[in-house]
Amino acid sequence: MGAVIFDLDGTLIDSEPDIRATLNRVLVASDLAPLDKAQVTGMIGDGATVLVQRGFAARGVAAGARELAAFLSDYEENSVVETAAFPGMAAALEALRAAGHVLAVCTNKPEAATRGILAGLGLEGYFAVVKGGDSTPYRKPDPRHLAAVLDALGASEAVMIGDHENDMKAAAGLGLKSIFVRWGYGQASGDYSVAEPGELPGLIETIFK
Repeated sequence: MGAVIFDLDGTLIDSEPDIRATLNRVLVASDLAPLDKAQVTGMIGDGATVLVQRGFAARGVAAGARELAAFLSDYEENSVVETAAFPGMAAALEALRAAGHVLAVCTNKPEAATRGILAGLGLEGYFAVVKGGDSTPYRKPDPRHLAAVLDALGASEAVMIGDHENDMKAAAGLGLKSIFVRWGYGQASGDYSVAEPGELPGLIETIFK
C-alpha cells in the first residue's frame, strides 16, 4: 500500500481559532488591534515566523525575534483550546490505517507544536512520521521537505493531501499525486479534490490501484 501524507492546519485540524487567539494576544500586548478570522485564515500556511510577520505587517509594524518568541510561547500553552480535528477526519484516518496505508504529516508548523497538538487530540498514533517546518532546512512548497518525509517512511509511492498551494506544489515537485481538500484555509488545484474527509479512503484506494 502507498503512503498517505497529510498537511496539518486546515487539512487534518481546524486550528485557526487558537492561532488567531494567540496572535491577537501578542498583537494586543504590543498595543495593536486584533485581527479577525478572515484576516488570520489568509495568513496560515507558511509557518509561524511568516504568520507573525504577516500579522504585524497588517497593523503596519515589523515583527522581530521577540514577537515570534512571544507567539511560540503562548501557542505552546494554548494550541488545543478550541482546535479540533475536522468532522469525519478520525474515521477517515482509521479507515486508511485499516486498509494498510502508512500515514505521515508534513507541515510548515514547528514539529514540537505539531506533535503536541496531535497528542492533545489523540491523533498521534495514526502517524508513522511527523515532519515540521523546523525538521529540515526546507519548507513546503520546497519538495525537499516532502522528500524528507518519504525518506523517513522508506516509501517511493505516496499521495499528498492538503489545503494550500504549498502542498500541491511540493507534491508536483516530486511527481506525486495530490488531493486538495476544500474545507481548509487556502485555494489551490490538485490532481484531485474532496469536499469532506469521508471521501478520502475511497479516492486513495482508487489512486493506488
